[in-house]
Amino acid sequence: MNAVYLAQDPTLADFGRDPWWLVLGKIVFAFVVAVLATLLGVWFERRVVGRMAVRPGPNQAGPFGLLQTLADGLKLAFKEDILPRTADKVVYFFAPVISVVCAVTALSVIPFGPMVSIFGHRTPLQVTDVSVAVLVVLAFSSLAVYGIVLGGWASGSTYPLLGGLRSAAQLVSYEVTMGLSVVAVFMTAGTMSTSGIVAAQGDGTRLNIGGFELPAPGWYAILLLPSFIMFFIAIVGETNRAPFDLPEAESELVAGFQTEYSSLKFALFMLSEYVAMVTMSAFTVTLFLGGWHAPWPITAFWAGANSGWWPMLWFFGKVVMLVFVFVWLRGTLPRLRYDQFMRFGWKVLLPINLVWIMVLAGLRSIEDWDSRGKLIAVGIPAGILLLATLLWPSRKPQPKPTVQEQVNDRPHGSFPLPPMDLQVPPSPRTRRVVAEREPANIAAGPDSREV
Repeated sequence: MNAVYLAQDPTLADFGRDPWWLVLGKIVFAFVVAVLATLLGVWFERRVVGRMAVRPGPNQAGPFGLLQTLADGLKLAFKEDILPRTADKVVYFFAPVISVVCAVTALSVIPFGPMVSIFGHRTPLQVTDVSVAVLVVLAFSSLAVYGIVLGGWASGSTYPLLGGLRSAAQLVSYEVTMGLSVVAVFMTAGTMSTSGIVAAQGDGTRLNIGGFELPAPGWYAILLLPSFIMFFIAIVGETNRAPFDLPEAESELVAGFQTEYSSLKFALFMLSEYVAMVTMSAFTVTLFLGGWHAPWPITAFWAGANSGWWPMLWFFGKVVMLVFVFVWLRGTLPRLRYDQFMRFGWKVLLPINLVWIMVLAGLRSIEDWDSRGKLIAVGIPAGILLLATLLWPSRKPQPKPTVQEQVNDRPHGSFPLPPMDLQVPPSPRTRRVVAEREPANIAAGPDSREV
């Protein structure tokens, strides 16, 4: 088996031919990745946030504190499992299971690498792939919210219910933006298969500058930069991570949807959050960062960078980079108010995404035109937009009324105002006059003495 064959991108025809033991091994590998993502993700987040806050972070249990998360997991397993009296026992038990299963199952269509040889069998480093694999990931991302909503409802408490309702509203708001961002990838790659999207980014692009062809990266994060930015903001909202962690806001909802959970059920919710974070990071790498393909500077100097097992290193390196951005956001930005969060999704991200899709569709429709036609089609609208931006009349700020004008404009019968000079006048209802009393001078008697 030569390295050139092993470096090729898998196609849909390469799936469904593996023996049962190889399929089982791939499933176990995806599950192990999910479990390690939780153990190392919690440790990684604590260490990074500790460095940002000039603190050491976990450094006692094991080398570099690596066993701290394992110790926390064992502690959770031996804690008392409390069941609220008003909880729905069946739904209360299955809610965290739904969140974990949906987050782990989405990893099944993520490509970890190219075609490799495992005990003589040629197989892609991916559990499976279908022609609509991207929609499979979006479907499991949408189903994961059921675990949070049902967990909040089944707890029989007010704060978990409010947290579950917030999570449902976040899903509706940011799922639209995420779907529109993926539409741009479909239009560019021409396929909804995850392995096909990775293959479309592996070829790269050629820039013709002054008659010279220069290689350039083919990542959709560069070619479709607006979609990449909006998609990443949407997945932060989808995974309930800070600054969008409104369903578990301790400042107003105690702990949100997981307030009434303890022991292993609480651990499952925490597991689902970190697995979802890693899954969405891997999904972003697949759609926008070239998947398992090595970055462009490496491929320019090393021809075998995308062969064998090396692509797994590039893939997980990109995933760790995005997880670092998740942690960076948590350690930097404050939590948004709920009205700000919803306004940002509906009034900012959604309109910008719709306009970007229209612009991208227009650019795709003029690809076959000649250079002069492209220049006219792009230059005229750009010039009109520039002139409109420069000549648009600015709104003059209204003069702010003075305090006396505000007092005069108050309607009749309003509440009384305190005095503007901050001196309280005497009450007209007071009839008692307090006399000023002079200090009493009492002469000392003959028997007086100092004590």
